[in-house]
Amino acid sequence: MPEGLITHLRHVDIAVPDYAKQLDFYTSVWGLTQTGGDTGVAFLAAEGSPEQYVLRLREGGKRLDLIAFGAASRAHVDELAQRLAAAGVRLVSEPGPVGTPGGGYGFRFFDIDGRTIEVSCDVAVRAHRLVEEKEAIPVRLSHVVLNSSDIDATRDWYASHLDFRLSDTLRGVMHFMRCNPRHHSFAIARGPHVSVHHISFEMRGLDEYMRGSGRVIRSGARFIWGPGRHLAGDNTFSYFLDPQGNTIEYTTQLQELDEDSWHPHIYDMRDPAVQDQWGTANPMNELVAKESFNDVDPGLFKAPPL
Repeated sequence: MPEGLITHLRHVDIAVPDYAKQLDFYTSVWGLTQTGGDTGVAFLAAEGSPEQYVLRLREGGKRLDLIAFGAASRAHVDELAQRLAAAGVRLVSEPGPVGTPGGGYGFRFFDIDGRTIEVSCDVAVRAHRLVEEKEAIPVRLSHVVLNSSDIDATRDWYASHLDFRLSDTLRGVMHFMRCNPRHHSFAIARGPHVSVHHISFEMRGLDEYMRGSGRVIRSGARFIWGPGRHLAGDNTFSYFLDPQGNTIEYTTQLQELDEDSWHPHIYDMRDPAVQDQWGTANPMNELVAKESFNDVDPGLFKAPPL
């Protein structure tokens, strides 16, 4: 089985101007649990996840603060930092203690597009639980999709520098990348500028996914696309906009791959079955696609304040 130095996706951190409204939405509507924070900062966990938090909100100008991945050991963190530095990648911080909930050991750097990435290990496990039947709250963070103006260059950078493997491709539109047997921990979508495409949260099962989707629809949140089931990854999808215009997704049943036998597919997004195997979602078109272009990210090659 192929192995890399990165094991999984930990959390996504965003800054938002309307902090109070965002915090209320993610806790009372989306179903995350606030586990800590300070003035203008909130750490939000998923009840079924051992991660200390899966989403961090910070009051400020709208931007992506960082994406955090896990590593297995300090030796792997150090090896990755040395590899990146030798390749000329700009490090934001050297390996050392992590100052966020759960502690640990890690470092930060800029990816090819200027996003801040964190890799850490030895983060304390959060007390978590089994999400019950019909309990329509996120079990864990599923994946994050990023917009890039050159998806092939971003794909190649993550493959060569961070050992991510290509799972599937939507021709000219998106590359799905993995760091473990799950079909994708992140993906790169073609967009007019660098930004977040969407952040996806995994539900317990199909019933919980539908119940959660219905709750968010009834809340009045902007419903973009779904409910349906993608072909690449074989996962369900319901896409919404949060109050600040970030696209977020409920999903479930993301495909687990046999890495020894898997070969990437190239799919044509013009095929309706590629978009939605069920045929239940509203048709994908340019207007729907543009909803996930998001705003130009002003935080590129600028490390967040915390």
